[in-house]
Amino acid sequence: MQSYEERLTAPRSWWVIAGLIGVACALMLLPVGTLPMLGGLIGGAALSAVAVSAYGSVRIRVVGGALIAGDAKIPASALGEAVALDAAEALAWRTHKADARAFMLLRSYVPTAVRVEITDPDDPTPYAYLSTRDPERLVAALTAVRA
Repeated sequence: MQSYEERLTAPRSWWVIAGLIGVACALMLLPVGTLPMLGGLIGGAALSAVAVSAYGSVRIRVVGGALIAGDAKIPASALGEAVALDAAEALAWRTHKADARAFMLLRSYVPTAVRVEITDPDDPTPYAYLSTRDPERLVAALTAVRA
């Protein structure tokens, strides 16, 4: 059985922006004094870094006969065909081709994705859309876990 694990970490530019938010907070508190300015720098950068880290900590795993994507855990018995989507097709499936009932694990900074059919008759979710940097490897892992 082939396993798969990926963390959809935020790009480096987001971390730079988090640092710049700390600088902006420090500049806003500069007229109040040196200690508040230092507190604004540390507090603003820390809160921004926590937000970036939380957003970029989502994982996609194929382990133990199940697909675990963020908070969703889908057993292999409920998985249908998995299709790797290039950047253009992924954009189409997250915009005009999207179904409102679908499970969407989107990350705007990841251009490629995988669309996995959900075959459970008791589940109204038609498919899961998963942003991934390595769609072919994820499809291979999903195919292996279904077999």
